[in-house]
This record gives sequence, structure tokens and C-alpha cells, in this order.
Amino acid sequence: MGWYERWAQWAERYRFLVDLSWTLLAALFALTLAASSPSTFSLGGGQAVLLSAAVLAPLPWCRMRPVASCIAMFVVCMLQITVLGTPLLLPADLAVLVSMYCVTVYGPRWAYRMACGMAVVGSITVGTSLWLYNGAGSLLSITPMIVLSLALLGCSFAFGLVRRSRRAMITAMRDRAERLEIERDQQAQIATAAERSRIAREMHDIVAHSLSVIIAQADGGRYAAAADPAAAARSLGTIAETGRAALADMRRLLGVLRQDQPSVGTPLGLMAPDAAALGRAPGSGTPAGAAPQGVGSGTGGPGSALPAAPPSSGGAAPLQPQPDTGDIAGLVDQARDDGLRVSFARVGVERRLPPGVGLTLFRVCQESLTNVRKHAGPRPAVTVLLRWGEDEVELRVDDDGRGLAADGSPGPDEPPPTAGYGLLGMRERAEMFGGTLSAGPRRGGGFSVRFVIPIPRAEHAVQHDTPDDAPDDARGAR
Repeated sequence: MGWYERWAQWAERYRFLVDLSWTLLAALFALTLAASSPSTFSLGGGQAVLLSAAVLAPLPWCRMRPVASCIAMFVVCMLQITVLGTPLLLPADLAVLVSMYCVTVYGPRWAYRMACGMAVVGSITVGTSLWLYNGAGSLLSITPMIVLSLALLGCSFAFGLVRRSRRAMITAMRDRAERLEIERDQQAQIATAAERSRIAREMHDIVAHSLSVIIAQADGGRYAAAADPAAAARSLGTIAETGRAALADMRRLLGVLRQDQPSVGTPLGLMAPDAAALGRAPGSGTPAGAAPQGVGSGTGGPGSALPAAPPSSGGAAPLQPQPDTGDIAGLVDQARDDGLRVSFARVGVERRLPPGVGLTLFRVCQESLTNVRKHAGPRPAVTVLLRWGEDEVELRVDDDGRGLAADGSPGPDEPPPTAGYGLLGMRERAEMFGGTLSAGPRRGGGFSVRFVIPIPRAEHAVQHDTPDDAPDDARGAR
């Protein structure tokens, strides 16, 4: 910022002090000229000084109180011309031009219009007084005086109008910049809150689903350890795969929060802990991220809904496509491997979905199956229905378990149970894509989740990628 900008800001902040200083400086010259040449103005020296001081007195308030200052100066000048009989202008009367400029720039719109009327009246009054003072000669002799007065006041008004327009433009630009900054901050806060909610939903789905699988496999392996060691080994393998897959999903999800990827090597040349964990396991010939041979296909294997374990090449999880409706079958297979009785049916012709819709359907189904594991009780029968309509996709997950009754019904003084983070996340996903979610107990027992999301109507539907010789359960109802 240069000296002129700093001076302009200081002068704008301290208007009265600046105007008072300029008024005192102008009064020094005006009063000196009025006192030294009193005969020119048909007044005595003291009268000319007092009259000049009265004209200059309202000038310090020309920007602070432009309307009052302009009216006061107009009244004093009219008294000078009409009452005191002084047709010729004093040097202090040039302050009228400054007052005209200030009321045009800083006053309201009606004020400078009023000032224009007063300028016309004052110019005609000056010409009339000069005509009477010279002995009532020809009216044409006072025309130059009237035209000169109107020209000077018109120039002052024109400069003031230009300055007013520029000030209005600068004020509008400043307000627009401030408004854009506020909107930018609000958009940043909204984006941050949306991203935080998205990460919270994804983290909840990943952690809740993985932990429910791990708990189910751990309980099954503990009971089967004595009677069937092979089943216990398969359960431990599924637990390991599920943990690795959940860790890979979390690393991919949280990787967007990091500005740059950490290096694998440390300053001392040692292997970083993350790289060692994702590399080869100590004392084994297979990478730690690879699934051991002989375990079930519950997670990370063929037909699994969870992604494969990360390779051993680096600390960051590999990039993979997000799950969509095609992975719901693998999610059902995983639930069956966990001991749930799940039937899966697909109705209609599958087609390509808009970005994010397939992931939303997958997460809703995943969270519904997780809630079945946690709340449905022992041996529930679950039905998963995926129906493709012309302009919507419907996902239903029904079970005949006990639902919230498994935790006991609330007492008379206890509040009713509220929806957890899983149902809240499913509702948020539905709102993002304009869908609807209805979740609640079923008649006769159990719990039902119905998720409907609109999709654009397509002329040519895309058939599901299933070979002709595939079994019936891979084609449609299971």
C-alpha cells in the first residue's frame, strides 16, 4: 500500500480533523484578503472578516454533516446578498463550491438535488442583486454573471457526481468481496462437514461390519476348537483376512486426509513400521497381506464383498474400484459363511447406475446385515431383495429375528431406544441421492429395511454380466 492509499484511509477515518485543518488554512487567506480590501466589498474591514468567518464556519462539517453544512452556508450567503446588500462575492464565498461538491458526494440523493435548486436560486439572486446595485440597467448585463455562477456550481456538481459514482462502485465491490469471502468460508465449512460425515459413515460401515464378522468367527472358532480344529483354523483365517481388508479400507479412506504420502524408508535407512506390516511376515514365505491357503472365501477371496488384502510393495493401500451392486452377492456369501441363513433375489434387469449409487446400495446392505448379526438374535432367516425398476432401485433386507427386543424392552420410565449411527448413516445416504429409507419392526417379529433410490430412465438396459452356463443362483433368485 502506497502513501496515497494510507493517506486516503487516514483522511477517511478522521474526516472532521482533516476538514477543520483545511478550513483553518482557507480562513487564513480569506480573512486576510477581506481585511485588506474592505472597500471593494462595500463593507468595513471588521464586517468583511465577520461575514467571511460566518460563511466558512459550517465548512468543517461538510463531510460529517453535508446536508446541515450546505443549508447553513446557503442561508449565510443569502443573508449576505439580500440583507447586507453585498452583491460582489467575498473570497470566502468560494467555499460554496466545496459545499456543493461534498453534499453531492456524501449526502443522500435528495440532498444534492436540493443543492442544485439552491445553486440556481443563488445564482439568480446574485445576478438580480448586481442588477439592482448598478442602477437597474439592462437585464442582459447580468446574464454573464448568472451563467458564470451556474457554470462553476455545475462543474462542482459534476465532479461530485463522478466521485459519488466511484465511491458507490468501490463500496459495492468491497461488499461483494466480503460477501464472497463469507460464502467461501461457509462453503468450506459445509464441505468440511460433508466430508467429515462421509468419512464417519464409511468408517462406521467398515468398522462395524468387520468387527461383527470377526466376533462371529471368533465365537464360532472358540466353540469348534475342540470338536473340529479345521473349522477353528478356517475361522482364524477369516478373522485375519477380515482384519487386513478392514485395515486396507481404512487406509484408503484416511489417505485422502494426508497431503503427501509418507516415505517407506526412515532417515536411518530402516524399514518403516507400516511397510514392515504390509510386507513379508517374519519367518514366512508369503506376504502378510496375502490370504493363507485353505481358508474359506468369507472375505478377500473370490466372490467376496471385501477387497483383497494389500500387496507388500508399499505403505499405501492400492487403489481399487469402490464396491457396487455387483458385490452384494459376495456380501451375501460372506454372511452365509458366517452362519447366517440368507436368501438373495434379484428382480428386473440390471443397468449402469450413476456414480455413487452402487456404493450407497452396497453400504446400506452391508449395514443391514451387520445389524442382523448384532440384534437379530440366534439363527435368524434373512431375505435380501434387489429390485430394478424403470426409474428406481429398491433394496429390502428383512429378517425374522428378535431385533431390538433382544436387548430387552425399555421400562415405563426409560426413553424409547433411538436410532443408532448405522440407521442415521443410511438416512443420510438416502437424502444425498433423493431416495427414501424406511426401517422398523415387521409384523409377526423381525426387522425390515427398505431403501429406494431414483435412477434415470434408460432406453437400453445393461444385462448383468453372468455367463450363460452359470448356475441359477448366480443369475437371479437365490
